[in-house]
Amino acid sequence: MRTLVILTLLAVLVMAATCYESHESMESHEYLNPFLNRRRANDFIQSDTRLRGITQERIRERHKAPQEHQRELCEDYYPCEMYAFRHGYAAAYKHYFGRRRTK
Repeated sequence: MRTLVILTLLAVLVMAATCYESHESMESHEYLNPFLNRRRANDFIQSDTRLRGITQERIRERHKAPQEHQRELCEDYYPCEMYAFRHGYAAAYKHYFGRRRTK
């Protein structure tokens, strides 16, 4: 029982020594407001232009121009692609897919 009391007192002393928060840590401005606004957070980190270029390329892949979308549809359909070699992709798309009507 005596050993248990000694171990408990030792644990309390170790915890008090390691968990003590000094007055200096309370004075820092991060203690009251640990979060930065977006503008200040980005001040010290310079963006990588290469990374920005890769991001822009990914955005362009998701949002294709209508002509690009039409060309891809025409390339997937062999007769349309053959027609496009002679008359162009716009005319081929119009010839094969332009007459579609919704009911």
